[in-house]
Amino acid sequence: MPISRRHFTAALALTPALGLPAWGQQGNWPNKPLRVICPYPPGGSADIITRFVSDRISKELGQPVIVENRPGAGATLGTEFAVRMEPDGYNFFITPTATVTVAPWLRPVKYAPDSFAAIAKLSSSYGLISARKDAPFSDYREFVAAAKANPGKYTFASNGVGSIVHLTAVRLHSMAGIDVVHVPYKGAIESMNDMLGGRIDLMYDPVTLPRVQEGALKALATSGLQRNPALPELPTLQEQGFELNTASWFGLFAPKGTPADIVERMAQAAEQSLSGPEVRAQLELSSMYPDFEGPAAFGKRVQADAATMRDIIKKENIKVE
Repeated sequence: MPISRRHFTAALALTPALGLPAWGQQGNWPNKPLRVICPYPPGGSADIITRFVSDRISKELGQPVIVENRPGAGATLGTEFAVRMEPDGYNFFITPTATVTVAPWLRPVKYAPDSFAAIAKLSSSYGLISARKDAPFSDYREFVAAAKANPGKYTFASNGVGSIVHLTAVRLHSMAGIDVVHVPYKGAIESMNDMLGGRIDLMYDPVTLPRVQEGALKALATSGLQRNPALPELPTLQEQGFELNTASWFGLFAPKGTPADIVERMAQAAEQSLSGPEVRAQLELSSMYPDFEGPAAFGKRVQADAATMRDIIKKENIKVE
């Protein structure tokens, strides 16, 4: 029997109630290339991870995903650009933890932790706490005991005041009740060279992994929730009695106001893109592992991490000159 226009219209109205895919209401999305902003320069870990994940999302959605690097001002220039993008379902943003949860408390930026629509957590860091080879402690518990017995004696390096490495260390030291001297550097390579030379005691940065593997530095703990398969005998902080997950993450965001059904569909594509052993192998090159969370859970995580970082920065009176 022929379907009248009235019946057809009524059937369309019932589509959401019938449980059909919500993104169908946005038409045949996506029907053109998508854009992903990376607020870091080409060639680094952030760029490599962004391009790798974007390529796999492209295959899932059947449309090109174009990565656009917009570095500068500690990644805040690209982030400010991303927050102003049209929320039309074709503009997205991939970044690590600090850009969204730390920078707003340290710099006069034009965004806040809730300025974006959180789509998905893509990966988490294994993290690594390492010490100079001749340090008089073999794990993090022993370091804490030594630091308590010798306040102000030991030093730790970071790649700058207010960096995620710096804040992770400060948070751990505060919880453990120890006094460790901070020595900031312009980059991780310079600080690692000084630790290799015995001038610095500790680093909270996975960049030291190759030197740990060759025996030039000593590993004390993995700071994420999972043991690093590259160092399978190394316990996590939690296994050593420190109930703290300091793992940093990479996340996928969209401008606030992006349609909710597209956010959900993009999250599904992101989750599918993280499957397969080749994904884990690629991420492990940057000491990361696939660790998906969808919009609701990831949104809560972003706000909780931002609140934690805000409190650390305020308590320790951390300022960026």
